Amino acid sequence: MNASKESPLNEELMVQIHSILAKIGPKAVNSVSLGKNGVVELMFKIIGPFSKKNSSLMKVALDTLAALLKSKTNARRAVDRGYVQVLLTIYVDWHRHDNRHRNMLIRKGILQSLKSVTSIKLGRKAFIDANGMKILYNTSQECLAVRTLDPLVNTSSLIMRKCFPKNRLPLPTIKSSFHFQLPVIPVTGPVAQLYSLPPEVDDVVDESDDNDDIDLEAENETENEDDLDKNFKNDDIETDINKLKPQQEPGRTIEELKMYEHLFPELVDDFQDYDLISREPKAFVFEGKARGPIVVPTAGEEASGNSGNLRKGVVMKATVSPKGDEDNKKPACAVLAKEDIKDNDRTLQQQLGDQNRTISSGHGLNNDIVKALDRITLQNIPSQTAPGFTAGTKKDCSLPVTALTCANACSHVATCGNVLFEGRTVQLGKLCCTGVETEDDEDTESTASVEQALVEVPDGPTLHDSDLYIEIVKSTKSVPEYSEVAYPDYFGHIPPPFKEPILERPYGVQRTKIAQDIERLIHQSDIIDRVVYDLDNPNYTTPEEGDILKFNSKFESGNLRKVIQIRKNEYDLILNSDINSNHYHQWFYFEVSGMRPSIAYRFNIINCEKSNSQFNYGMQPLMYSVQEALNARPWWIRVGTDICYYKNHFSRSSIAAGGQKGKSYYTITFTVIFPHKDDVCYFAYHYPYTYSTLQMHLQKLESAHNPQQIYFRKDVLCETLSGNSCPLVTITAMPESNYYEHICQFRNRPYVFLSARVHPGETNASWVMKGTLEYLMSNNPTAQSLRESYIFKIVPMLNPDGVINGK
Repeated sequence: MNASKESPLNEELMVQIHSILAKIGPKAVNSVSLGKNGVVELMFKIIGPFSKKNSSLMKVALDTLAALLKSKTNARRAVDRGYVQVLLTIYVDWHRHDNRHRNMLIRKGILQSLKSVTSIKLGRKAFIDANGMKILYNTSQECLAVRTLDPLVNTSSLIMRKCFPKNRLPLPTIKSSFHFQLPVIPVTGPVAQLYSLPPEVDDVVDESDDNDDIDLEAENETENEDDLDKNFKNDDIETDINKLKPQQEPGRTIEELKMYEHLFPELVDDFQDYDLISREPKAFVFEGKARGPIVVPTAGEEASGNSGNLRKGVVMKATVSPKGDEDNKKPACAVLAKEDIKDNDRTLQQQLGDQNRTISSGHGLNNDIVKALDRITLQNIPSQTAPGFTAGTKKDCSLPVTALTCANACSHVATCGNVLFEGRTVQLGKLCCTGVETEDDEDTESTASVEQALVEVPDGPTLHDSDLYIEIVKSTKSVPEYSEVAYPDYFGHIPPPFKEPILERPYGVQRTKIAQDIERLIHQSDIIDRVVYDLDNPNYTTPEEGDILKFNSKFESGNLRKVIQIRKNEYDLILNSDINSNHYHQWFYFEVSGMRPSIAYRFNIINCEKSNSQFNYGMQPLMYSVQEALNARPWWIRVGTDICYYKNHFSRSSIAAGGQKGKSYYTITFTVIFPHKDDVCYFAYHYPYTYSTLQMHLQKLESAHNPQQIYFRKDVLCETLSGNSCPLVTITAMPESNYYEHICQFRNRPYVFLSARVHPGETNASWVMKGTLEYLMSNNPTAQSLRESYIFKIVPMLNPDGVINGK
C-alpha cells in the first residue's frame, strides 16, 4: 500500500491488491488498522466519475471501500472528510452516462458504500444535508422501467428508508386513550412502571446507531419476508415430560379446595328437581360392546340433509316442577335423599383427585367410549355433520330483508353514531335509504313506514337475536361508556356463499408504496396532513366536506384512535392500545362512511408492532357493507388490493418495546374501491366477536338445549374490574336417572377444561370456541358420546374488559 501511494502501479497488480483488501477488510480489526493507514483516502483517489477505462479496478476498489466503511471509525472518518457528497456526485455521474447499463456493478458498489456510511447517525445526517433523499429517489424512479436494474432500486430504497428521519407517532401519549383507575396499584412490576412514567417519556429520539439493515433487507423487493422471531425459543412451552404428567393426588389441602366448591355444583347436585329420561330405579349396567373409531366431521363438509336445527327434537321446559310434586309421582325406592348422597359421596378432595381415573365396572365410566375417543379420526362423513351448520349453503343466502324507503332527501347514510343509550334504552339510528341500491329479488321487500333498518340473519343455528343483543349491550359496562352499536353486531352476519382465494400480490407493489411514503419528505407541499378523527379530543368534530371519509370506532371492541388525511384519498390510521397499556395494537375494528364509488382509497395503519404479517402472503382485511346487508348479502368479505406490511419511520418508545431502543412501528397498507355511494362500511383484522355477542350466544344455547339430555349451566367465574361477569359454562350429559349409581357415574366423569380469548384481539379464538360450544350442544352422536364421557368446564372469554374496551 505504501508503494501504491508513492507511485501508481499497473492496473492488473492494483486489482490483485484490492481483491485481497476486500477479503480482509470486513474484519473489524483489519478494517480499523487499514483505516488508520489511510486506505480509505486511497480508495477515494481511485474511484471517480464515469470513465470507460480502469472499470475492473473501479469495481474492486468500491467493494473494498464498502467493506472498510462498515467500521464505524472509518465511516466517521469518511463523513468528516465530506466523502458522502463525493459518493452521491459520482453515483449521479455514472447513472447519467451508463445508458446501456453495462456498469451496473459499479453503480451498485457506490450504493453499497453509501449504505455502509449511513449506518451511523452522522452518516445519515450528512446524507440528508447533501440532498441524498431526492437524488436517490429520482434516480431510482428512472430505473423502474428496466427490470435488470432492480438491485439498484432496492438498494436505493433501503438507504432512503434508513435515512428517513425518525418521528414519533402524532399522539399526545402512547398510553391508551382509555384509562381505568385500578383500586390498588402494585408497587413493583410492569403495571407500576407504566403508572410512574412521566408524560415526556413518550418522546422518541433517534439516539441509536443500531444497524437495522437485516430488518429492512428482509422486507426488500425480494418480498420473501421471513419471521425474525422464528428462531426464538418460546418460553411458554413446557418441555419437561414429568411436569406434564397428571398428578394422581391433589396438590392442595381440603380447605384450599373448598374455595372452588361453588364452581362445581354438579358434584353435589342430587338431581331430584330435574325431569330426567328415566324416573324408575335402574341399576347401572356396563355395556362392553366394541365400537369403531369415533369420527369427528371436518368444518368444511356440507351439512347433512337429515340434520335438523338445534331446536328440533328438544324438549323445552320453562319451569321445573316443585320437588314435592315430583316425589309424589315416583316410587319411594327411586328417591335418593340429599343426605344419603352426601353421606355416601366422597370428599371434594377425593372427587377432584380422581377425575382422571375411572371407577369399577359397576360404578364406572363406559370404558369403550374412553378407548374410542383415543382413536378419534378426521373424516368427511356427511351423515355425522352437526345439526344446524348450514349457514354456508346456498339456501341460507336468501334472507328476508326489510329495506328502507325514505321520503326525505338525504346525502349520506347515517352512521351508528346516532345510537344512544338514553335512560338505559337503545334505539338503532335510522338508515337513510337514498343511497341504498335495492334489487328485485323475491326475498327483498320495501316498507315505507319502517323507521329502522332490520335484517334477520340466521347466524349458525339461529343464535343471533338483534333485540336480545341490544338488551345485553345495555348491561355491558365499558370504560368509555359506549353509546353506539356497530351494524354488523346488531344485524348479524353469515359466511359468504363463495370461496375467497388468497390474494396474489403484484410484483413491485411494496416498493411503490415505500416510494410514496418517501415522497412525503421530498414533496411536503403535496401532503394535506389534516386530522379527520381524534379519540383523544372529545370535542373534535368531523369535517363536513363531501370528499372526506368519516371514521368511527366508538362502539364495543372498536379501537381506532386517530385518522390523518395525507392526500386526497389517502389516510393514516392509528390504533388505540389496550386499556391501561402503551402497546398491543395489531388487530383493528372501525367504521368508514361518506365514500364515493369507483375511487381508490388508500388506508395506512401505521402503528402495528409485529415484525411480519400474513398480509404479505395473500391475507386481506375484512369489510362489512351495510348496503350489501340490506340487499340480502350480510357477510364479511375479503377486500383490498396493493396490500403490504412493512417497517415505517415511526419510532417506538423503548418503554413500549421492552427496553430496546431504535425499534420502529410497521404499516399495514391496503387500497379499497367501494361499490356504493355513501355506504357505511366496517373494516376488521378478523371477524369481530364482542363480549355482548358471547352473552347472546350463551343465552340462546341455554334456551335451546334439551334439559333431559344435556346438563348445561352458566355460572360466573368472577367479576371483572369493570363489573362485567366472566362466564363459566358447564356442559355434560344428564344422568340417566337419579338412582345412586347413575349419579355416582355422573360425578366421576373426568373434566375437560377449555378457555379462549385471553388476548383481547384474537377474535378467531372466540369463533372456534363458538363452534365448539355449538358442537357440544348438538345432537351429533359423537357430541353425545363426549358429553356422556366428560364434564366440560369452559371459560369462553378470559378477558372480557379487554375485549369490550377495544379489541
